[in-house]
Amino acid sequence: MAGVNTARTASAPKGEPASAAPGEFGDPTVEEVRLPNLPESARTARALARSALVTRWGLPSDLAEDTVLLVSELVGNAVRHTGAPALGLRMHRRRGRIRVEVRDPSRGLPCLLPVHELDVSGRGLFLVDHLSDRWGVDLLPHGKTTWFEMRTEDR
Repeated sequence: MAGVNTARTASAPKGEPASAAPGEFGDPTVEEVRLPNLPESARTARALARSALVTRWGLPSDLAEDTVLLVSELVGNAVRHTGAPALGLRMHRRRGRIRVEVRDPSRGLPCLLPVHELDVSGRGLFLVDHLSDRWGVDLLPHGKTTWFEMRTEDR
């Protein structure tokens, strides 16, 4: 279902930076980037992901936009539901797939709820479930990592 809206482009939406400053936050493709538990962290995570997907890895814009959306959903969920002081963002690329991980110190598991047409919230994991190729949660001794994977057409 990647590429649901083909009119989207990989450029940053109006009001968002084209890329986050790597010196300020780091590169999630090299090591985990720590983000504060603030609503603005979803915006930062989107910019970091977009930069990695488009600039660093040169992935197609429809795949990049779907991935950026899902990054925003996972970071937003961590900010809203964990109460953690900070969270981590990490991105991996392997032949044929990318994997995005959001780590937080809460061991509370995310819950995929049914979504109805008129719902105005609670769609985050629904989107992750429908747009990603697979997703899951790995429990850690002190928290969890919520992750998703997207297939790529590696040449």
